[in-house]
Amino acid sequence: MTEAFDAVDVIRAKRDGARLSPAQIDWVVDAYTRGVVADEQMSALAMAIFLNGMERAEISRWTEAMIRSGERMDFSGLDRPTADKHSTGGVGDKITLPLAPLVAVFGVAVPQLSGRGLGHTGGTLDKLEAIPGWRAGLSNEEILAQLGDVGAVICAAGSGLAPADKKLYALRDTSATVESIPLIASSIMSKKIAEGTGSLVLDVKVGTGAFMKDRHRAGELAQTMVELGTDAGVRTVALLTDMSTPLGLTVGNALEVRESVEVLAGGGPADVVELTVALAREMLDAAGRRDADPAAALADGRAMDVWRRMIAAQDGDPDAALPVARHTEQVLADRDGVVTVLDAYAVGVASWRLGAGRARKEDPVQAGAGIELHAKPGDRVRAGQPLMTLHTDTPERFARAQEALEGGVTVSAQETPRPHGIVLGRVAG
Repeated sequence: MTEAFDAVDVIRAKRDGARLSPAQIDWVVDAYTRGVVADEQMSALAMAIFLNGMERAEISRWTEAMIRSGERMDFSGLDRPTADKHSTGGVGDKITLPLAPLVAVFGVAVPQLSGRGLGHTGGTLDKLEAIPGWRAGLSNEEILAQLGDVGAVICAAGSGLAPADKKLYALRDTSATVESIPLIASSIMSKKIAEGTGSLVLDVKVGTGAFMKDRHRAGELAQTMVELGTDAGVRTVALLTDMSTPLGLTVGNALEVRESVEVLAGGGPADVVELTVALAREMLDAAGRRDADPAAALADGRAMDVWRRMIAAQDGDPDAALPVARHTEQVLADRDGVVTVLDAYAVGVASWRLGAGRARKEDPVQAGAGIELHAKPGDRVRAGQPLMTLHTDTPERFARAQEALEGGVTVSAQETPRPHGIVLGRVAG
């Protein structure tokens, strides 16, 4: 087979700041997927993109090419609109769990294909696998059937979605090009568009516990992803949300499931409820359900009913006791005062070190490991009062978790202004 282009010519063009043609983009993504373009050549191209960027049309075409490398799901046969949500990842970010059944209450199908945690950020599938019997792996036929019956599904993405992205994602980590906004945006959006949803709401985290620490950069990423969705015919909206402090009062798999169930029962921490309702309103609005009241559906039990059916449909037992770690240790306040800092990254790393997260994709996680928070910024505490409780099955992990928390919690004598709301901004197409 004679190739349409030479990889070196494509690399040189982007290295010199040129705009890649649609034909060049189509070829290089396809050739890389086929193995014709070598890893070192794609690494060089990724670095050229990192340094020189891409225009909107280039990113859109790159995303289309990655989608075409695999299958595309089709929900057009459903009797209801579809809406999906993607979070860029954070600490204590359990929002998907109550959100999917909440949106489904109003006749909107939620095909939530999720992932596992890596490093200090938790994974939705790891959390749900703390529920006895629950199954992450579903066939496309099972996903479609569950959406038609229950209205919501949270499961693992199949290997057929955007295989080009899977290859490139691994390469970016080893070539120092992870932070490239065109490559981040196309990676996320190629998978989300391939999932076949009619509308998409993006939760772009900002702060110490987020991938994007800087608000300006987070806004740029949000804008790029909204443009990609719009170009692909998917109604897309993004919210910028705060991740300087962990969400809710729990970090860790079974602990976060328990808190999610509290939210579905009409309780739970105010910040988790606030963000769940805000994202639900955006998803419902994008799907044409503008008069829906998601807050009422949390309060009156309708969302809980869908949750129970969703868990049971994937062989989980919604009534089963959740795993509990065998050992606990408390972190105490060293003085009287007000909590002014509770660093999300420090808490995330501590939870990871306790066994709730993984350093490599193949590592196991402890279902019961994690951290319970007893105070958040703005709360007044006394010396000796518990600030948090650490949970693990392996107590030798406590020392390193405590090391991660050094400097991550500040108790001050002076009261500071109350924290701002969790939603920092909105980007629409």
